[in-house]
Amino acid sequence: MDGENCSVLNEFLLLGISNLPVIKVTLFTMFLVVYLIILVANLGMITLIRMDPRLHTPMYFFLSHLAFCDLCYSTAIGPKMLVDLLAKNKAIPFYGCALQFLVFCTFADAECLLLAVMAYDRYKAISHPLLYTVSMSSRLCSLLVAGVYVVGVADALIHTTLAFRLCFCGSNEINHFFCDVPPLLLLSCSDTQVNELVIFTIFGFIELSTILGVLVSYGYIALSVLKIHSAEGKFKAFSTCTSHLTAVVIFQGTLLFMYFRPSSSYSLDQDKMSSLFYTLLIPMLNPLIYSLRNKDVKEALKKLKNKKWFF
Repeated sequence: MDGENCSVLNEFLLLGISNLPVIKVTLFTMFLVVYLIILVANLGMITLIRMDPRLHTPMYFFLSHLAFCDLCYSTAIGPKMLVDLLAKNKAIPFYGCALQFLVFCTFADAECLLLAVMAYDRYKAISHPLLYTVSMSSRLCSLLVAGVYVVGVADALIHTTLAFRLCFCGSNEINHFFCDVPPLLLLSCSDTQVNELVIFTIFGFIELSTILGVLVSYGYIALSVLKIHSAEGKFKAFSTCTSHLTAVVIFQGTLLFMYFRPSSSYSLDQDKMSSLFYTLLIPMLNPLIYSLRNKDVKEALKKLKNKKWFF
């Protein structure tokens, strides 16, 4: 970096989703409803799993952490985005911007890895049901979740440090609704090749390893299901995986489209729409997918409702 041309920024200006006053109120109302559903659904899922002893299994232990990740990274982005839709001053402090990206990246990475861990858990439950409780002990589950968060924090620290050490010598306006790496790299006047290489290498490795882990786990699951003779048994075994597969396809598909498409096809407006999908819509959809397609969760909800604990 050329120190003479590199100004010290105290804040960035987030341009947000749209500058059209006509639709700002509509967007605010719509995304406020979405964010409230995220809060209620994910907090409700975490509370439900902790309160009902029947849900104290590895599968629901991982699901509670998935809900926690959804809650954390959507909260890092949602409230600020909602305020900016109505506020005239859309500034975010330099270190606030760094913190927002750090939290988002940590829990987005953690969710990627959690989905792979959950696929491994389903493989153990279906392929080795008699040894399931032994092989997926509470100690192993805790270690797996701890490893997920450690990797998430480490990766987020690397990307945050590299991104916010860049030189910003021109405009401080980020054409986005949160502090993400791609618009920050466009804003910088430094050479960003190292940042791009690190994103492609580290995040690519995380994506590739998690997708490979899911595919291998479900490959073994498919072989185990084929060995089941009764049609009812096959349906029951497969039905325990449909919710997880749906969540994997939606989340991983969106991330692959966002960060691994050709640079020639990159568009800021398209990037905003894709970002909205995985920062707000996916955290809203995940608890609904797992609750609507899960018999145990629906029974636990009925139990709470009958006891008048359900709010």
